[in-house]
Amino acid sequence: MSAEPHPTLPPVRLPSDAELARDALVAPLFARAVRLARWAGPHTRVDTGGELAAAQLSEAAAALGFDAADEDGPALASQAWRVAVDTGLVDVADPDGAGDGEDGDEDYGTAVPGEDLALVTGGAPGEVLGLWLAALDTVLADAAVPDLDDLVDALDAGGEIDFDRLDWNPGREADFLDGVLANLYLLTVSGHGASDGPIPLPVLAASMVIPEDMGEPTDAVLEQVSDAMMRLDDQFRQLEPIGLVEFRPVDEALMAEADDEESAAAGSAPGPDSGPAAGEADDEDVSRYGLVRLTPLGLYGIRARMLEAGVTAPAVGALADKGADALLDAVSGYPEGAAHAEIEQWLAGRELPDAVAELLAAARGSDEGGPLRRLRCQQALAPAGPEAEQAVRAVLDDPELGGLARVWLSERGAADVPAPDGAMVFWLTVDTIAAQLAADGETAELPLLMRSLTEHHAGFFDQVWRVDHPATAYVLEAMGRMHPDKKAAKEARKAAFKARSRQG
Repeated sequence: MSAEPHPTLPPVRLPSDAELARDALVAPLFARAVRLARWAGPHTRVDTGGELAAAQLSEAAAALGFDAADEDGPALASQAWRVAVDTGLVDVADPDGAGDGEDGDEDYGTAVPGEDLALVTGGAPGEVLGLWLAALDTVLADAAVPDLDDLVDALDAGGEIDFDRLDWNPGREADFLDGVLANLYLLTVSGHGASDGPIPLPVLAASMVIPEDMGEPTDAVLEQVSDAMMRLDDQFRQLEPIGLVEFRPVDEALMAEADDEESAAAGSAPGPDSGPAAGEADDEDVSRYGLVRLTPLGLYGIRARMLEAGVTAPAVGALADKGADALLDAVSGYPEGAAHAEIEQWLAGRELPDAVAELLAAARGSDEGGPLRRLRCQQALAPAGPEAEQAVRAVLDDPELGGLARVWLSERGAADVPAPDGAMVFWLTVDTIAAQLAADGETAELPLLMRSLTEHHAGFFDQVWRVDHPATAYVLEAMGRMHPDKKAAKEARKAAFKARSRQG
C-alpha cells in the first residue's frame, strides 16, 4: 500500500479472527470463487493466463446459480474465477501447444481445485483471512483499471492501449485508491466512521483533492472533486462484493437530473460538485451522492495492507501480553475511549494487585511523557476495587505517585489517608494540567480547571513557580494564555518567567 496516511493512527477495534474469517467466507465474491474452485475439474478449459475459456463462462455462471437470462452472470463468473486462480483456490496449467486441433478448437490448459481450497473448511481463521487478503489484492487491482468502454476508446491502430490518450497511469491509480482507503480508515478509527454513520462520498473525494490549507474551493477544484466522486462510485461498487465496504452508490436519477439541468441552465441547481459540498443538503440529499463505510473485515484488510507497507496501525488488544510500561507509553497517544478499551483488555488477563503495582511503577518518570502516563494510570485504576488498595497505599510516600494514590483512596472512602503537604498539592496540580495539555491540547474545559485551582489556593502563583516539576514553566505559560481572569493570566506569565529562570 503506497499511500501515506496520518503518521500516528488511532487504534482500531476488531472482532476476533474467527468472526472475521466467517465474514470473509460469506463475502459474495469470495464465496463465488470457492464455489468455482469446487466446480473445477477435468472438464474445465482455460486460456493462457488461466482465464476460463469463453465457451465455459455460461457453465461457470450456471454453477454459481445464475439464470441463462442473467446478462451479468458470465462477467461475475469470470471475476470470481480470476479470484479463485489468484488466491490458489484453483491450480491451472497453461496450454502446452501440443493439441492436434482436429475439432477446430484452439489448445486449452487445464484447471483443478488447488491445495489451498482445503483451508476454506479445514484451515485456521488466520489462514482463511490470508486467502481473503489475496482475493482483496486482486479486486483492488481490478478496481484501479478504467472501465471497458474507456479501454476500447483508447486502443490505437495496432490494437494496443494508448495510455496517453486514456490518461491512465496504473501506479498513479493504485496510489489514489490506496490513499482513498487510508483516508476512509482514518475517518473510521478516529470516530467518524462506523460509530457515527457512513462517510458521504463527496467528503471522501474532497479529502483526496482539496488541500487542507485551501479556503473556498475554486470551480476547477470542485469539478475535480466531482470527477473523483464518480471514480470512487465505480470503484466502491467493485469493492463491496469482496466484503470490504458497505456502499450506497450515487443515485443514478440524480446524475440524470444533473445532466438535464446542466443542459437547460448551467449552474441553476446543485449538481454532484455543489450539493453536499455547499453544506445545505439534508440527510436524504447527502445519501443520494453516495455513502460508504468500511466493514469490520474491511478495517482488518486495510490495516493489514498498512502494516505490510510499514505503517504503524495499532489494534486494541495488541498490548495484552506486553508490560505496563509498553501499555502506558502506547495508550498515552490513544483517544480516551480506545485507551480505556486497551487497558481493560490488559487488566483482564492479570491478577489485579500485581497489575496495579506494575502500572504504578510504569507511571513514574520525569520525562516529557510522564504526566500523561500518570493520567492513563489513574484512569486504569478507576474501576479497581478493594483488592487494589494495598498496592496503591504502597506508593503514598512516592513524590510522583503519592498525590494520585491519595485521590484514589479518598474517592473510595478509605480510612487513614494522610493529608498531602503543600509541595505535593502543587506538584500534583502541575502534573495534572500538563497531562491534560498532552492528552487533549488547549480545550475549552481547561481554563475552567485553571480558574478552580487558582481560586482554591491563596497565593497560587507565588508558590507554584518553585515546584520541582519539569513541566512547571510550560504549564504556567499555558495558564498565561488560557486563564479566563486577565489578572491571574498576567500573574501566570510572571511566574512562568521565574520558573524558566530557576530551571536555568
